Amino acid sequence: MALIPKIKEQMTKDGEYGEYFPATLSPWAYNETRGFEIVPLTKEQAAQHGFSWREENPREYREATIEVPDHIRDVTDDILKEIIGCAHKAECHEKCSGAFRITPAELAFYREMNLALPRLCPNCRHYTRIKSKSPIKLWSRVCACAGEDSKNYRNVATHFHGAESCPNAFQTSYAPDRKEIIYCESCYQAEVA
Repeated sequence: MALIPKIKEQMTKDGEYGEYFPATLSPWAYNETRGFEIVPLTKEQAAQHGFSWREENPREYREATIEVPDHIRDVTDDILKEIIGCAHKAECHEKCSGAFRITPAELAFYREMNLALPRLCPNCRHYTRIKSKSPIKLWSRVCACAGEDSKNYRNVATHFHGAESCPNAFQTSYAPDRKEIIYCESCYQAEVA
């Protein structure tokens, strides 16, 4: 126990105390982490920050062995033995695998939900989902509730600010150039609840 104060003192002196472990101790390379999905860096940029990088193993997929039917009702169980070519053909920057297979559980899900088979490999689908989400960034905004002066909509409830525009400012993941009407919590609750 007498060693703890000495360790804390030395770490404080070195600027390490209270900080995260250094990237050099991470068991994962930067391009294998969620951080890469949020803030994609090149190999060179990652090296400048002291992050390691793991090169992708070259994949030796064969060419697609089947043309995917447009409707799930036209898909037989034989699809499980086939190789499906990704529509991106490994030319995108989304770790495209170029080709993929459908698993039995996946096929059962598509049939149950009456969904067409995917045309993109799992990696491309994953990165497409990430791009559709709001960014991990906050913008300062003012409530868009204009009271009775609004030209685009009409409030169905009485708000705390009455007929005037709402004065509330807040932070949101919706960028100022987006078309959605962004309300503060009070105006939102008045309209929805």
